[in-house]
Amino acid sequence: MALTFICPDRDTGPWIKALNELDPALEIRVWPNDHPRSKIEMALTWAHPPGVLKEYPNLGCICSMGAGIDLLLTDPLLPNPDLPGNPAIVRLIDQKLVRDMSEYLLLAVLHHFRQFDFYQARKEQKDWHPLGPLEKKENIIGIMGLGQLGKAAAKSLQAAGFTVCGWRNSQIKIDKIPSFHGRDQLEGFLSRTRILICLLPLTCQTRHILNRDTFSKLPQGAYLINVGRGDHLEETDLLAALDQGHLSGACLDVFQSEPLPKDHPIWQHPKILVTPHISSQTNPRSVAPQILSNLKRLRTGKALLNRVDIKKEY
Repeated sequence: MALTFICPDRDTGPWIKALNELDPALEIRVWPNDHPRSKIEMALTWAHPPGVLKEYPNLGCICSMGAGIDLLLTDPLLPNPDLPGNPAIVRLIDQKLVRDMSEYLLLAVLHHFRQFDFYQARKEQKDWHPLGPLEKKENIIGIMGLGQLGKAAAKSLQAAGFTVCGWRNSQIKIDKIPSFHGRDQLEGFLSRTRILICLLPLTCQTRHILNRDTFSKLPQGAYLINVGRGDHLEETDLLAALDQGHLSGACLDVFQSEPLPKDHPIWQHPKILVTPHISSQTNPRSVAPQILSNLKRLRTGKALLNRVDIKKEY
C-alpha cells in the first residue's frame, strides 16, 4: 500500500524527503502518476482537482497539508467522512507553525503599536518628529479564533504586556484570557478591541465576517490584522473604512486572490501593510512524524490524530 500527494503546482520534494528520511521503505506517489490507485491508502492534499478523491477505492485517510481544510471543502464530491466506508479527514497541526504565527502577530502588533508606519513615512521627508508614548493597556487586542494558534498568540501577546481578549463561535474557558462567544457577544467583543486579529477557520459562518458592519462596531482608529483566510475579508469594505478614517490601518497576510494582482488597490494603499502569506507555513520536516503516526494508526485501526469535524468545517 502507498501514500500519494495530490497538490498541483506545489513542490512535493521536501515532503517526500522528510518522510523518506524517517521511513525509507514508505511507498510514495505523486498525482497524477500514482496508478494503480487501488494501492493508495492515504492522500495528502492541497487544492486538489474536484472529484479526484473518488478515484481511490481503498483510501482510508485524506490529510490536508495545512491546518485549514477550506480548500478540501470546495470539492462538491468530497467523500463525507461521517458515512461508513468513506475515508477520514485530518489536518496537520505543526508546533513550529504555531510558534511562527505567534512571532508574526507579535511583530505586526508592535509595528503598529510603536507607530513604525508613521516614522517610515516621515523618513522620506527627513522629518524628526517623535510621537508620545502609548499605553498597552489602552490598546486591547481582540483575537477572533481561539484554537491552538489563537491561544498561543494570546499568551505571547500577554507576555509582552498587552491586554488580550478572544472571540469564537462556541464557548471556551482559557485561563487569564477573557473570552466571548457567539453572535450575541460579538458586538461586546468588538467594542473594546483596538487591535483586531482574525485567526478564524474559514467556514460558511465566518466567510466575509470582516465587513462593514464588523468594522463599524470597532472603536474609532482601530487596527486590523488578518492572518486567517482572504475570504474572511470584504476587501472593498476595508478600503472604505480606511479612507473614511474609521480604521487607522491594516496588516494583511492573506487575500481573496493569491498572488495579489498587481493592479489591486491594496498595493497602493498607504495604510495597509502587505505580506505574501508568510505568517506561518507548514514545515514538512516538522509534520512528517505526525503523518507517519497517522498512517500507522490507520493501518492498525487506532484513532487518527487531528481528525476534522466536517459539520464544524474544521
